[in-house]
Amino acid sequence: MSVYRVTEIIGTSPNSWEEAAKTALDAAAGSLRDLRVAEVVELDITLGPKGQIELYRSRLRLSFKYEQS
Repeated sequence: MSVYRVTEIIGTSPNSWEEAAKTALDAAAGSLRDLRVAEVVELDITLGPKGQIELYRSRLRLSFKYEQS
């Protein structure tokens, strides 16, 4: 039997939501082992003073195998 932990992370990109999600996943993969599922739960953008898009943001819910110490 296995237990999985779920956590949320946010990635950002000046180019796209897909790139923002990949940025988040790349960072998570560097410190979390046994990633199982990544679910996009929210997409938003931050705007500059003149209404231009500054950043795309992707919020992901990740599940990974829980290892007891």
